[in-house]
Amino acid sequence: MRVLIIGLGSMGKRRIRNLQALGYRDIFGYDPRKDRCIEANDKYFINCYQNFERAVVKINPEVFIISTPPDLHMEYAYYAYEKSINCFIEASVVDDEKILKLSQMMEDKNFLIVPSCTMDYLPFVIKIRELIKLNRIGTVLNINYQVGQYLPDWHPWEDIKDFYVSKKETGAGREIVPFELTWLNNLFGNPKALACIKTKLTNLDADIDDIYHFILKYPNNLLANITVEVISRPKATRELIILGSKGKISYTQDTNILKYTNIDMDDWEIIKFDLKNVEKDYIYSEEPYIQEIDDFMKSIKLKKDNKEVVYNNTLKKDYLVLQILYKLEELANKVEK
Repeated sequence: MRVLIIGLGSMGKRRIRNLQALGYRDIFGYDPRKDRCIEANDKYFINCYQNFERAVVKINPEVFIISTPPDLHMEYAYYAYEKSINCFIEASVVDDEKILKLSQMMEDKNFLIVPSCTMDYLPFVIKIRELIKLNRIGTVLNINYQVGQYLPDWHPWEDIKDFYVSKKETGAGREIVPFELTWLNNLFGNPKALACIKTKLTNLDADIDDIYHFILKYPNNLLANITVEVISRPKATRELIILGSKGKISYTQDTNILKYTNIDMDDWEIIKFDLKNVEKDYIYSEEPYIQEIDDFMKSIKLKKDNKEVVYNNTLKKDYLVLQILYKLEELANKVEK
C-alpha cells in the first residue's frame, strides 16, 4: 500500500519508522517545511514533498497517516473522506463536531478513518485489562492516577514555542487528558465528569494550563482521581493505583513494574516490563506504536472485505472522549469564577 505521512515532525517520523519496521516500503512524506523533508529523506530514504496537492497527484496514496498539529487533523481527514483514502489520525483535542460528523458520514463506507489509541498498546495497560477481565482484584472501586512530563523535555531539540503544545487550544496538558481517557474509557466505560481544577503552576513560556486535576465517576460507581501535568522533572511521572473489592493493582513508570495482590494471595505478583527499542530523545518504546499501526493496516483490508476490524478505536469514541474534556473544563471555569 502507498502511504503518505502528512506532517514530518516527531510523530510523523515515528510513524515512518513504524511502517518500515513492519516491512512497508511505499512510504512518502509531506511537510511544508523544507528542513523536515530533507531530514526524513536523509534518515529514512523516503521521497518527500512540500506541496500537498503535488504529493497526492504523484503518489496516488491509498493511506494517509495524519501527524500534523491537532488543529489541522480534520482538514486532511475530510480530504481523505472525499477521495476514499484510508486514514489514521493522531490524538485530537479540538474539532469535536467535525469528528462526529465525519463518524456519521463513514458509517456505510468500505474504507477506514480512525483516530489513534496508542495507550491501549502499552504493556502495562494490556496487563491491567487482562487482570480485570480475569477478576483478579474483584470489582474495581477506585483509581488514583498521575501522569506527566516537563514540557521542554518532550522535544529537547526544539523550543516549545515552535510547536503546537504551547498554544492554548492544543496545549500539552489539554491534549494529554483525552489521550489518557481513551484507554481508561475503553476499559471502564464512559464516565461522568464530577470536578476539575486546571491552572498554570510554572513559569513555562506558554499560555497554557500545565496541570489538570479532576474526578470522574465511571459506571458501577467507580471513582477516578486523575492528574495530568507537564511539570514532572527531571523524569516523567506515571503512577497508578487501582483498588478493587478484593485486591489492588499498582504501576510505576520509574521501575516499569506492575504488581497486584488480592485476598487469596500471600504476597504481590510482580511483573517487570522490558523497555526496549527506544529511539534517541524519546522515552517510550517503539513497540506499542508499531503494534498500533499494524492493527490499523490489517484493518484496512478487513474493512474492505466487510469483515470485523481488529483496530479498537473509532471517531465516535474520540468524540465522546472530547465531550468529557470539555465538561471538565466547564467545571474548572466555574471553580475559577
